[in-house]
Amino acid sequence: MTWPHQVGVLPREADCFQDRATARELSHGPDGNGTAAPYHVVVGLGGVGKTQLAAHHARTLWQTEQLDLLVWVTAASRDAVVTGYAQAAAEILGADPAGPESAARSFLAWLEPKPANERRWLVVLDDLADPADLRNLWPPASNHGRTLVTTRRRDAALTGHGRRVVPMGLFTEDEAAAYLTTSLAAHDRHEPADQLLGLADDLGHLPLALSQAVAYLTDVDLDCATYRRRLCDRARSLSDALPDPSGLPDDQATTVAAAWSLSIESADRLPPAGLARPMLQLTSMLDPNGIPIAVLTSPPALDHLARHRSAGPEHTGTGEITAPDATQALRALHRLSLIDHTPDSPHHTVRVHQLLQRAIRDRLPAGRHDQLARAAADALIAAWPEVERDTALAQALRASTEALTLHAEDALYQPDTHPALIRTGLSLGEAGQVAAARHHMQHVANTTRHQLSADHPDTLTARSHLGSWQGATGDAAGAATAFEELLADLERVLGPDHPATLVSRGKLWRGEAGDAAGAATAFEELLADRVRVLGPDHPATLITRGNLAFLRGEAGDAAGAATAFEELLADRVRVLGPDHPDTLCTRGNLASWRGKAGDAAGAARAFEELLTDLERVLGPDHADTLCARGNLASWHGEAGDAAGAATAFEELLTDLERVLGPDHPATLSTRGNLAYWRGEAGGASGAATAFEELLADLERVLGPDHPDTLGTRNDPAYWRGRRRWRLITNRIRSVISGE
Repeated sequence: MTWPHQVGVLPREADCFQDRATARELSHGPDGNGTAAPYHVVVGLGGVGKTQLAAHHARTLWQTEQLDLLVWVTAASRDAVVTGYAQAAAEILGADPAGPESAARSFLAWLEPKPANERRWLVVLDDLADPADLRNLWPPASNHGRTLVTTRRRDAALTGHGRRVVPMGLFTEDEAAAYLTTSLAAHDRHEPADQLLGLADDLGHLPLALSQAVAYLTDVDLDCATYRRRLCDRARSLSDALPDPSGLPDDQATTVAAAWSLSIESADRLPPAGLARPMLQLTSMLDPNGIPIAVLTSPPALDHLARHRSAGPEHTGTGEITAPDATQALRALHRLSLIDHTPDSPHHTVRVHQLLQRAIRDRLPAGRHDQLARAAADALIAAWPEVERDTALAQALRASTEALTLHAEDALYQPDTHPALIRTGLSLGEAGQVAAARHHMQHVANTTRHQLSADHPDTLTARSHLGSWQGATGDAAGAATAFEELLADLERVLGPDHPATLVSRGKLWRGEAGDAAGAATAFEELLADRVRVLGPDHPATLITRGNLAFLRGEAGDAAGAATAFEELLADRVRVLGPDHPDTLCTRGNLASWRGKAGDAAGAARAFEELLTDLERVLGPDHADTLCARGNLASWHGEAGDAAGAATAFEELLTDLERVLGPDHPATLSTRGNLAYWRGEAGGASGAATAFEELLADLERVLGPDHPDTLGTRNDPAYWRGRRRWRLITNRIRSVISGE
């Protein structure tokens, strides 16, 4: 026996191998002092390069003469590990390999620290399939030896006992770009840097996918831009854009599309057996960057798991699927590194690699794709709160709806337009992205018309939402015209007394377009029809009364509006209760019109009382609560406390930026109010500067022709003029007084 000695064959180093930061973690302890841990467990998704990392590390130690013994074992099963150990025992100790269990024990005993044996060794157990396969087969801890395990598993059994887990992720952007550049250059291929970065993004920075993409580009002789278009073609499967098994680079054994099959099968065998695969299928339709747990444990999600539980002798689960079952299925997928499951991040609980999602969708049985898409949309709607108090959750739900639309848009319009599409538009508008809401609803309306027909009820509904957001973007006249046309179609298709027809009559935008008196007359007629069709206490009837009262005020009758809101409040308390959001809203309208009728101090007191109830019922960050704070601040200012109003708006602005973001229309409006009341409190120069900055942001966010932008355009000049007037006045006063 001669030393040094190697048992097993290391995989050859990949062409254009990238030395990554993870490699340095294998040479140092957690404190970075150069003391290596006795066990390293490299964990990651299939295709991130764990085997290449381990081989590079082992080869480096071997070539720098830091090892006397290197043992490489492909640990696909317990038998494979025992066989590898037995081979080492045969070569080192002369043990009989015909008795592999005995020989393996002899090898492990030889590795035990002994004064007479100071051989430096490294045992690599590559691609461990199941931690249970190493029961009683872990090499011993030793000052002279180390064990390196690569695996997709993240079981607790792989931690503790001196075992240091080293997570291995995707290429960084720089690593991916460097790999693509170097690999293509080796084939005398040169591509624009932006195309290479785009390709890296398209492939999710997955090393295995990048290497196979380079092979495909070279074999088929495509330029990067053409390949990216082919890759994004939803009519093609992922395997259509990657080399076939005979053309894989770097001695790779499987394509990207097949790399995760064994992991999925293993996860599906974990309890609750049979649920991991349908759960992974559900996640494949949603946002890869983070899916809220509420979606994946919703009743529609549980129903999907129950209907598509994988069949098999080990899948003995019966009965109803529960939310804990769904969570346990997520943990099974996490243990196999197929997803990242982070329970402490409720809005982005599950992350899935985008190529794994595509591979899952490609393998769906015939007819299941559209069915799965509808199930995912049902789960999104079930998780979507009626009132969006949590803006982060709303954004995550919109992102998943966008991903779902990208993967399966046609399915969301058959047999009807899925409510998730309408809810997304509403959510965008509520988040202040009114232009995006209008654009989204324009697309939904056009697609519904194409998919279902111009007179389909879903098309008419989409047009109604589109008209509302058209008005919200500042085009009140266009919205009025759109609703007049819609109303004619609704009366023709559904009839004059249909609820949808009555709703559209209440959205004619005449008041916002400048015809407050005409709008009031229209609402009087609508109110009579709603009382006749729905009754005096129906919520829609009460809403119409509120709109009519508001328009009377806008037409110049503030006192009449206040009286009408007072009468409406009594009926809403009786019908809906004192804490219903519509009741609270009516209290706010009543307070405002009393203030406009001349009682500013009374309006401020009413808003103080209302704010207390809003915080109790809806919470401090609800949009209605924040709006009431703005009204309270304004009426304090109107009552004579300009400085107090400015302070209140300053505090409100901080909360609005936190809750809604800096570009939300409510945030921008509050900046205008803050500037105004600071000016009224004596800071005219600061007000002019603040309005200049606000005007630039309004033009950027809402556009130059939006009413809010146009209304702000003269404010900087006004406050500059106020400043000059005050400076002159102060100078005259100082001369007169002799100061």
